[in-house]
Amino acid sequence: MSDDYLIFTPDDVDLSRSPLRRGITVPTFVLGAFNPGFTRLPNGNLLMMVRVAEALHEPISGGWVRAIRWTPGGYVLDDHTLDGVDMSDPRQFELKHRSPRQLALTSLSWLLPIELDGEGRTIVAVHYDKAIEPSASYQVYGVEDPRISVVDGRYHMTTCSVSAERLCTTLYTSANALDWTREGIILDHLNKDMAFFEGKVGGRFMAITRPLGEVYFAYPEASEYAGGPTINLAQSPDGHHWKPLDEPFIRLRKGNLSSVKLGGGTPPILTDAGWMMIYHGVERRETVGVYRSFWALLDRDEPWRILRLEDETPLLEAAPDLTAPISERLYLPTEVVFTTGIVEAGDRYIVASGEADLACRITHIAKSRFA
Repeated sequence: MSDDYLIFTPDDVDLSRSPLRRGITVPTFVLGAFNPGFTRLPNGNLLMMVRVAEALHEPISGGWVRAIRWTPGGYVLDDHTLDGVDMSDPRQFELKHRSPRQLALTSLSWLLPIELDGEGRTIVAVHYDKAIEPSASYQVYGVEDPRISVVDGRYHMTTCSVSAERLCTTLYTSANALDWTREGIILDHLNKDMAFFEGKVGGRFMAITRPLGEVYFAYPEASEYAGGPTINLAQSPDGHHWKPLDEPFIRLRKGNLSSVKLGGGTPPILTDAGWMMIYHGVERRETVGVYRSFWALLDRDEPWRILRLEDETPLLEAAPDLTAPISERLYLPTEVVFTTGIVEAGDRYIVASGEADLACRITHIAKSRFA
């Protein structure tokens, strides 16, 4: 096997064991199995916490389009008037003539733990009995994009919870990365891509965050920076209560490959040279844009001090040859790689990513690449 491959795809999900079977009896399919949280288990194996986006085979019925929603009693379908929505984006539909903008998803996401061997090359087990699904009113439209960090010997997993109430960051904790406790909301509306540092800084939890907004203010024309969604830092005494740092962090720079937005990727890990993190940058193109992975090295004691920023040459780019065997499942342009986890393995790192918002990709990268 090469050092860059797909390890888990939509065809690998057994939907007969999906939590949506508690209420949804019409046929569904896996829109994507992607963006996995990633960590090493106590037994030495690796764990991917895979986001499974499950969608209706026939979302349109008569003059209605249907969305899936969790309730305490099971899953239900909500009808929206077909002529009142815009369905140009396959991932969602937009309610017309609404201000502020309002969306509904064409799928509902839940999290499936996939255990790999210690090298990340073979699937050892698929833990359907440990799947994480919505369980609160702020998660009725799904749980998405986990990031897993180990701090003081305990696993901390951040997720994006989706509902009409808010789009927020929710924390889960675990002693073994398989049995998780939902701790609740730790960042409020429209703050995504949060990941804990794998270790404390000055005795405090530290995290990367990425707040979103509808309006951004412009830098002066002479500035090298551009306004838009960027990566910030926050710290916490307990992992639950967070204060943003005053210092700016990784910002959009004019004229480079990340012209639309930046966001967190892997939890920052401590190396001999400092904290190393992989993040994503987006270039404007068509509906979704081009997603690439870049990396940065941060000071050990003052991580807002960026020692090295590799934002010109991508660490990872989309690899259409990897998805070619399942190209009939593609529903988006293939220029998307979304890196979400990293573990050490001797002289290299094993990196987990979502490929084309479709499948899980594993890449082995020599540590010398970051020298």
